[in-house]
Amino acid sequence: MRHNLQSRNKKSRKKFALLGASVAIGALALSGCGSQKGQGNEEADSGSGGDGEVTIALLLPESKTTRYESLDKPNFEKYVAEANPDATVKYSNANQDATQQQQQFEAAVTEGVDAIVLDPVDASAVASSLSKAQAKKIPVIAYDRFFKGADYYTSFDNKKIGNLQGQAVLDGLKAEDTDPKSGAVWMVNGDPKDPNAADFKAGAEETLKDAGVDIAESHDTLDWNPDDARKWVEGQLQSAEKDPIAIYAANDGTAGGVLAATKKAKVKTVVTGQDAEVDGLQNILRGDQYATIYKSIPPQAEFAAKAAVALAGGEKPEGSTTYKDTPTDFVEAKVVTKDTVKDIVGDQIKAEDICTGEVKKLCDDAGVK
Repeated sequence: MRHNLQSRNKKSRKKFALLGASVAIGALALSGCGSQKGQGNEEADSGSGGDGEVTIALLLPESKTTRYESLDKPNFEKYVAEANPDATVKYSNANQDATQQQQQFEAAVTEGVDAIVLDPVDASAVASSLSKAQAKKIPVIAYDRFFKGADYYTSFDNKKIGNLQGQAVLDGLKAEDTDPKSGAVWMVNGDPKDPNAADFKAGAEETLKDAGVDIAESHDTLDWNPDDARKWVEGQLQSAEKDPIAIYAANDGTAGGVLAATKKAKVKTVVTGQDAEVDGLQNILRGDQYATIYKSIPPQAEFAAKAAVALAGGEKPEGSTTYKDTPTDFVEAKVVTKDTVKDIVGDQIKAEDICTGEVKKLCDDAGVK
């Protein structure tokens, strides 16, 4: 079933066209109480764009995680164009620099864009910039990472993802016939500035502790940097009395750092990740990494695009749920192991990207085509 995005025939500051703006069950339903942009913002906008145009700023946090450039950006642009062919997307990547992202955000406010979609480098540092957007009545969407004051939020249920990651660790130990209570598990978490990382960590800890697992060591990886993860694991392996039976890694990048350290030390242990990146999937097919988490990015980009176009036109999107009193749409995620890599190959994950070099034979063995 699909819900049609219906116009409430409200006048907005610019002419606004919605074409084919439909989304899946639980997607955006528009309320009758839209917010109009005020005169102050009209004056700020006088030099940007002409009558009939809509400008949406897309601000993404970094490019070390490959999904942002290869999936989030192109899919967001695609769905904006479908919803309003007259809309323009102004894209910026902060390269993991919160100060640079603040400058990008405030430049968008000064230019007078019609909506801002923000995936923050540091969610705790958003408030001052957000207040400037609110003063100009520019709606702001929290994309992937939540921050207080957003008009709409779309992401994955990140604590639930942490639960899935924790269960993947348990399943990986079971596959190795290892009692999860027989030794120590280490946790290599994400960036402490990223609120999602805290949710992943909380969910994984909950699942592991409920199973009686001894979480002996835990590290928050600065800026999601695989090298930081590698260095920490190397240090722990040199000082620990016993090797860990498993190492939880918050994403595939940090899992790569973990594997670099364990291979160097010739330690075999269960390692998990997240994001179903090419490197992570190849590591799974090699048998080095037990699991990752597959998150379908196009639905998330679609939710954000439809909401941005709606908000730019003076409409107020309502999600299928709320998160911290903010209209929200979550996208489902799932665990991927060697046996299920073949099931996620498609538009987002391409076999020709995974099945290169020595991995091609492993793809054949795993039915990845």
